[in-house]
Amino acid sequence: MTDVPGIWVGHYTDTAAASGTTVVMCPDGAVGGVDVRGAAPGTRETDLLAPENLIESVQAICLSGGSVYGLAAADGVVRHLESRAMGFPLDDTHVAPIVPAAVLFDLGRGPEFRPPVDSSWGDLACRAAGPGPVNTGCVGAGTGAMSGGIKGGVGSASVVLETGISVAALVAVNSLGSTINPATGTFWEVRLETGKEFAGRIRHRVTLPATPPGSPGENTTLAVVATNAALTKPQAKKIAMMAHDGMARAIRPAHTMFDGDIVYCLATGKRPLPETPGFFTAPVAQAINDIGHAAADCLARAIIRGILDAKSGYGLTAYRDLKHR
Repeated sequence: MTDVPGIWVGHYTDTAAASGTTVVMCPDGAVGGVDVRGAAPGTRETDLLAPENLIESVQAICLSGGSVYGLAAADGVVRHLESRAMGFPLDDTHVAPIVPAAVLFDLGRGPEFRPPVDSSWGDLACRAAGPGPVNTGCVGAGTGAMSGGIKGGVGSASVVLETGISVAALVAVNSLGSTINPATGTFWEVRLETGKEFAGRIRHRVTLPATPPGSPGENTTLAVVATNAALTKPQAKKIAMMAHDGMARAIRPAHTMFDGDIVYCLATGKRPLPETPGFFTAPVAQAINDIGHAAADCLARAIIRGILDAKSGYGLTAYRDLKHR
């Protein structure tokens, strides 16, 4: 995710409580968009990102475990950014940090049904944030995640297009659906591997445990896609919409009545969109197509990384420990 200049990532992980918080920070701000497709979302300030609304720039996205209680972590992110004068200017001395947030369900996976999430989790995730490599697996919002009956986690992936535009995705995989095709025993979107990012860890024809029955609101995959392209709010929303295609390809089923699936888009605006001459009056349309397609593929790859990097725990078996057929 941090391959996009201007994007930082930080985690707070409470291993004992089987939960945590992940923050995607934009120290210089970023144009934001969002698309919610799950039927059981838990969110804060998503309406603010609608193209017709006032705010153009956000300072962070907060993703957290803890279900509805996890929204408290966003308070800590807001306080952290406010102390550093990062936010929407209110007057000469005060700002209002813009921090959309979303939560996933991991209740009951630790020793206590409700993890002790509060504003300190968001603050600590911010303090851990930086532009370096992103920790993945059972960290942050993916600490107690479950995906299709096996251990879920946080994953990330990126690509640089021929135009020089960078696109990346970060995801906390906590889905009702499975990332693995039961007919083949391997990942639905394994074909998308770039280089050796899966490091030879794909185990062919694994045996999946029985998928637990779904219950309302007990899942949710949370994702952020980012680019250094200069996008408007409507364009950022379109990229978020297109990125959902990667989620739907990599997790089946996705966007169910029991998931709160959501994708945010952040655009740092460092590179202008290349224009394509022709009949149409939308010269940047092809550039939007390319970024959206790349965002979908990055999200699908990030989902696989989240499952590969997860470790068994909290009564859940990780992919790495599944039996061969």
